[in-house]
Amino acid sequence: MARLGLGEAWACLYANDFDPVKAATYRANHADAADHFHQGDVWAVQPADLPGRADLAWASSPCQDFSLAGARAGLTGGRSSAFFGFWRLVEALSAQGRAPRAIVIENVVGLLTSHGGKDFEALCAALAGQDYRFGALEIDAAAFTPQSRPRVFVIATREAAAARTGRCVFHSRAVVEAHDRLPAALKASWVWWDLPAPPARNTDLSSLLEDDDAVTWRPEADTARLLAQMTPLHRARLDGPGRTVGAVYRRTRAGTPQAEVRTDGLAGCLRTARGGSSRQTIVVSRDGVVRSRLLTPREGARLMGLPDSYVLPTGSTAAFHVIGDGVAVPVVRWLSAQLLEPLLRDSLAPLAAE
Repeated sequence: MARLGLGEAWACLYANDFDPVKAATYRANHADAADHFHQGDVWAVQPADLPGRADLAWASSPCQDFSLAGARAGLTGGRSSAFFGFWRLVEALSAQGRAPRAIVIENVVGLLTSHGGKDFEALCAALAGQDYRFGALEIDAAAFTPQSRPRVFVIATREAAAARTGRCVFHSRAVVEAHDRLPAALKASWVWWDLPAPPARNTDLSSLLEDDDAVTWRPEADTARLLAQMTPLHRARLDGPGRTVGAVYRRTRAGTPQAEVRTDGLAGCLRTARGGSSRQTIVVSRDGVVRSRLLTPREGARLMGLPDSYVLPTGSTAAFHVIGDGVAVPVVRWLSAQLLEPLLRDSLAPLAAE
């Protein structure tokens, strides 16, 4: 999904994923996958496998160890240690004079606070140790697509960065506090990346859903049980006149199952079953009469900014496994167009002049 967001201006030199379902999905959606895609453990990849020198290296390591829904093991966690498999390659490429000109590390916002900020400090120390300047942005996909999906993007570069710096709306309180916790030596390598805010989003959840007569609704008894799990506050959100569309998560609070509905035009954050949350339910109320159903994989893909032509795995579980672990395509596109591409072009301009 990061590749789709970067767009046709970029060529992919090498891609890697350990997961067979995600690997099959990548191959199904990229005709040139045979030329550059490698399925397997990133720790098995050798520097000689990586061609040339990349303008950009993108790393989205498994997020469960940083997620509030996960074990919070941090960078030492078995799954998120895939980052260090990636980083050893950067170090080796640097020794060969082939270090990527820019790096993006994408993960859940918990990365900023994991182990009291020590994991983020370790990440920054790794970047600074290879002479990268770096900064973080917290971007919620809700600015681009009707899904609440905050993520942190750490952007690092060895290029001149002054023209692209300044405080912006994506320097959230969590980002500012993460910066403030860093030791002075790492703060000296920090860059406040200036990423402009996008135009106002013109879609809502309802606009991305299938027609009501094209989906399978749950039996009335199942919907009644769902409504019974709502607190009066949540139930009241579905009692108004006209048509109301909401997204529901089922959670357990203090040992009691609860159904929580939001009717603000946004879906909750899409996740995989491994992330600790169940698949989202859609509720549609018409003058207080409520029907419910599960979110379809295609609807989930739309919430990630994927086109309907995007080939999804067969079966809902596999499809949401891919979707829930992905990065929202419009977020990557905005980051690329407004920061990454200008930054890299600016650094090449003096060379072209010579």
